[in-house]
Amino acid sequence: MKAFIRDLLGYDPNDKELTGGILGVAKGYYGCVEAQGRGTLHCHMMVWLEGSLNPNEIREKAISDPDSPFCRRLIAFLDDTISNSVPAASSNCPRIPSTDLHPSSVRGTTMLGYNGYDCDSKDILQQDLHNLVHSCQVHKHTATCFKYCKDSSKPKECRFGLDDSNVVLESCFDPDTGELNLRCLDGLVNNFNETILRAIRCNMDIKFIGSGASAKAVLYYITNYITKSQLKAHVAYAALERAVRRLDEQCPDDSELTVRAKKLLQKCAYSMISQQELSAQQVNTYLLDLEDHYTSHKYKNLYWVQIERLLDTELPSPECQPARKAFESVQTTFTGDDSTSANDASNNDIVSEVCNDPETIDALEDEHDVEDDEEVGIAVGSDGSLVAKASQVDDYRYCPMSVEDLCLWEQ
Repeated sequence: MKAFIRDLLGYDPNDKELTGGILGVAKGYYGCVEAQGRGTLHCHMMVWLEGSLNPNEIREKAISDPDSPFCRRLIAFLDDTISNSVPAASSNCPRIPSTDLHPSSVRGTTMLGYNGYDCDSKDILQQDLHNLVHSCQVHKHTATCFKYCKDSSKPKECRFGLDDSNVVLESCFDPDTGELNLRCLDGLVNNFNETILRAIRCNMDIKFIGSGASAKAVLYYITNYITKSQLKAHVAYAALERAVRRLDEQCPDDSELTVRAKKLLQKCAYSMISQQELSAQQVNTYLLDLEDHYTSHKYKNLYWVQIERLLDTELPSPECQPARKAFESVQTTFTGDDSTSANDASNNDIVSEVCNDPETIDALEDEHDVEDDEEVGIAVGSDGSLVAKASQVDDYRYCPMSVEDLCLWEQ
């Protein structure tokens, strides 16, 4: 990964005058490593390029003049950078390693027993790229593609959006919406960059974020993805031990049957955790203390849940109020409190909707339960007494006058 960042992206944090890599001059990147079900490691990465515009600015330029020089240059850059078809095989190519062996298992066109010719000739490189794309980038539908297609009366759609019919012969901007429709010559081939594919020699996908909708969708996916932490075995054991100890402390007079039930639950949990599978690649990553993410910048932690709770208290979201009031009405109905009428005609539909939506009920119940139950970190002071730890919420709420004009991120 470090070689990819240094040589292909051309990013060097110590170089103030970057000349750029295969995608242009990279301003920054953020990548997160994930293990697949079979254990192979792969990386999801976002790259910010120098001179790139805000997606909304691109959309405005495209709507105002889809044939402008800017739009033509952008399309030419993307067509040159992103490919999605199997290149033609070479007709005059001698025998090369990636023809006899799996292309991902060999490093290029040079190999013992295959060196009786010019390994960098155009025909050989073309054939090697053809073998790579055909083996690594061509999608084959499996049952996984259609696992969300529950209705047998409707045509099945691949959840990865790949289909023979997804052919677009020429890249263009939609004059009405400003959306960029990239050229797609083969609907079953994942997007790839030729230089990156030749270097990493494995499956890849590359996407240009060129619209506000696409940017929001990708950002949601990435933020949701990188904040999903894998439960480590030692953390799970410690948490389970603490939970059982707390149960013992709270209920010292449990009956023998209750104690046996707790021990059975503990054994089941330990058994499930101990069966967690780790691939050799993951184990080696942990043992060698290799990175599980790659970033060009350093970041400060922001505990968003506490901040969100503060904002929701101080500035309640208008769109959430109908559901909250309906939930309170439902609660009032169940508790028999006559101070608030749950039969008000204007709220009947909302109450009915909330009552019939388990997810809404669960979310509002969770929020209702923790509304007045804010966690406070504590530490042991120099005199042995317990003191409250510093809180980002309190630091922001009670900041001095000298920095009150700074927003939360700047503080």
